Amino acid sequence: MPGTILSHEINMNLRSANNRVIDALSALDIKCNLKLLDHETRTSQAAAQTLGCSVGQIAKSLIFSTVSGRAVLAVTSGSNRVVLSMVSDLVGEKIAKADADFVRQKTGFAIGGVAPVGMITPIETVFDRDLFQYDIVWAAGGTANSLFAICNKDLRKLAGDRIFGFAVALD
Repeated sequence: MPGTILSHEINMNLRSANNRVIDALSALDIKCNLKLLDHETRTSQAAAQTLGCSVGQIAKSLIFSTVSGRAVLAVTSGSNRVVLSMVSDLVGEKIAKADADFVRQKTGFAIGGVAPVGMITPIETVFDRDLFQYDIVWAAGGTANSLFAICNKDLRKLAGDRIFGFAVALD
């Protein structure tokens, strides 16, 4: 499997986006080792293939914009599709998929590298309950070529009371 596991302390070449993720997890007392790859994994399928895990174990971090211009992050299983109307009901406002400029402006991450933590602005976040069927899930580490594993217990710590059913299996 290509790539190397690097910790925050031993690699000074991490990008600022990677460091924001590590720092945000550390603030929650969640240990993080990033897996830096020699290629990008911009899709759940590519990440799962690289890691040798199921697509369902990939935590997709999808940014949506509300009609009033707020950003909403939906963290869902890679094997699922977000139902926009369900997330709209959760946040109390109609949402649409955000464009690349909006994503970078609100999160500090490029599409394909959006992590579930470490945003440059506070973002309302909801987590797909289907992620919690796995002992370990993998999420983007701030860049399209970085991922980190998180155990179920730590994912629950990260999610808090924001775990909902808002996604359906991909066809």
